[in-house]
Amino acid sequence: MMTLAAEIDKNGTSPEKLLAPVLSAFWDQPESWTLDTYRRHEGYEGLRKALTMSPDDLIAYVKDSGLRGRGGAGFPTGMKWQFIPQGDGKPHYLVVNADESEPGTCKDIPLLFANPHSLIEGIVIACYAIRSSHAFIYLRGEVVPVLRRLHEAVREAYEAGYLGTNIMGSGLDLELTVHAGAGAYICGEETALLDSLEGRRGQPRLRPPFPAVAGLYACPTVVNNVESIASVPAILNKGKDWFKSMGSEKSPGFTLYSLSGHVSGPGQYEAPLGITLRQLLDMSGGMRPGHRLKFWTPGGSSTPMFTEEHLDVPLDYEGVGAAGSMLGTKALQCFDETTCVVRAVTRWTEFYAHESCGKCTPCREGTYWLVQLLRDIEAGKGQMSDLDKLNDIADNINGKSFCALGDGAASPIFSSLKYFRDEYEQHITGKGCPFDPARSTVWADDKNASQGVNA
Repeated sequence: MMTLAAEIDKNGTSPEKLLAPVLSAFWDQPESWTLDTYRRHEGYEGLRKALTMSPDDLIAYVKDSGLRGRGGAGFPTGMKWQFIPQGDGKPHYLVVNADESEPGTCKDIPLLFANPHSLIEGIVIACYAIRSSHAFIYLRGEVVPVLRRLHEAVREAYEAGYLGTNIMGSGLDLELTVHAGAGAYICGEETALLDSLEGRRGQPRLRPPFPAVAGLYACPTVVNNVESIASVPAILNKGKDWFKSMGSEKSPGFTLYSLSGHVSGPGQYEAPLGITLRQLLDMSGGMRPGHRLKFWTPGGSSTPMFTEEHLDVPLDYEGVGAAGSMLGTKALQCFDETTCVVRAVTRWTEFYAHESCGKCTPCREGTYWLVQLLRDIEAGKGQMSDLDKLNDIADNINGKSFCALGDGAASPIFSSLKYFRDEYEQHITGKGCPFDPARSTVWADDKNASQGVNA
């Protein structure tokens, strides 16, 4: 969390009133990841209160708080827990999705690195609510330092009696397994994650049945994002009304925004839902000196891009949706006027084509052909008819794939053609990228020249 006490926004509101450090409240303290530090900040007090409630009352409490999933879709967390059938005689499982892979998203990994016990406490609370005795954390395997720190936090929790048998004298038994994935973007999709966790190749499943009915090992399973579960202890400790006092009516609470790109102060900003990018840029120092905002993503590269005209869109689920995009993982990637939109979209599409699991034809074939067309356009070898082909192929992927990877690949195509079609045309008519004099017969016009004011 960035220290912004000296900054004042243009309306005279202090940053302390705009930001809401809860998960990130003590990230900057020495050994913030240890159990001792977590306990000094009311750690495991939310669990203590949760264990005084019945599981059904606990689910209703989280549902009433309005907490929505922080992994991208924004589905109500309490409602997802409520879907788990009771009295079915089957084991129930909680799986935490820590396979953070979306380009531009970097909230769950820093959270696990600096404050892993918030997740562990949330896991125990969630397992008590859904009557589960075994939970899994599926972590992206490349982040070895985080894996080590998470293993140590789990060891501390077992030693202190927060995991294992008869937790805090409640009669609750819980085993927690940390599993390191092999680095596949597709495993961020919940059913592909479950297949991977079971030892198979990570590929999305057809639904129904949904994980709540037949998930891990064909048993009822809740799959939640790291930030979703880590937010639960604070709600129990401080109360649902406190949580609902932040954010908006339909998107209450606090969340982590990942600000990156051509900005003066990149980092994690924990704020109430509904803050705007303009406010975040004001607090973080704006775009890099001498440049202005050209386009940005509200939730990672798989969400439709925005432009400077969207600076005041409320960054909550309803506000971003009404403006034509998705809040997603709140990965705010900001690009200035020196960035070639075609090049950026080409690189994103290459990523999706590479990470496609190949199970369904629209995604497997569509992403391949999108890359071929985009590379030709970027290199100045495209034709005007290619722009309609791009749109048509993206339309044949969008909503027609097994999972949302296809939708994510189509989103940058649709939005970039909507806002920057003239730039695509300039690549074609100028026989190359107008931002690179070595590859084009036409240099960028005056509107693409650096004009030098912060957004």
